[in-house]
Amino acid sequence: MFDRTAPRTDDPAAPQPPERVMRITPLDMRQQRFKTSVRGYDKTEVVAFLTESADDYEHAMREVDRLRSDLMRTQALLTEHRERENHLRDTLVTAQRVSDELKESAQTEAKLILREAQGRADLLLQKAQVRLEEIDRDINEMKLRRRDAEGMLEATIQSIYRALEFVRDQDQTRGDERVLLHRPRQLDPTQAGAVKAIGEERKASS
Repeated sequence: MFDRTAPRTDDPAAPQPPERVMRITPLDMRQQRFKTSVRGYDKTEVVAFLTESADDYEHAMREVDRLRSDLMRTQALLTEHRERENHLRDTLVTAQRVSDELKESAQTEAKLILREAQGRADLLLQKAQVRLEEIDRDINEMKLRRRDAEGMLEATIQSIYRALEFVRDQDQTRGDERVLLHRPRQLDPTQAGAVKAIGEERKASS
């Protein structure tokens, strides 16, 4: 009748057995005629049976073709889904790798920024320390200048005070001389010497 082989598997990756080769078609069954014999089968019943068998056979073949088409479509969809799954897996792996690289890059950049910020902070601190030391030196220098200025001012005040005292003494001495001029009297030698000494002192001071 026809060759029977092992059924096909649904896995497209597995080796597929060869398809069955039909040697009798429904048309052959409808057109088949048997020889008559004395004690043979009833010809009408045989033809009717062959016709009905041919109809069922044809229907079965159509169903097999339909199932084969469905199987091909299913296998195509399965292949497409597997390709999508592989693509999605590759995409996820790539995304994970990119995420890890971005995370590592971000951590490295953050460490670099932190290191630069720490360096700048140290530099600013050093500059501030140097500036503070300069300010301390300026303050100490200003204190010294102030002390010197106060000493000079004190010395100037004392000089002025001594000058005023000297002027007052001179004025008093001149007043005494005027009194002596208005009231002349005989001076003893001791007084004469004192007056002479005062006169010389005045000349020396002027």
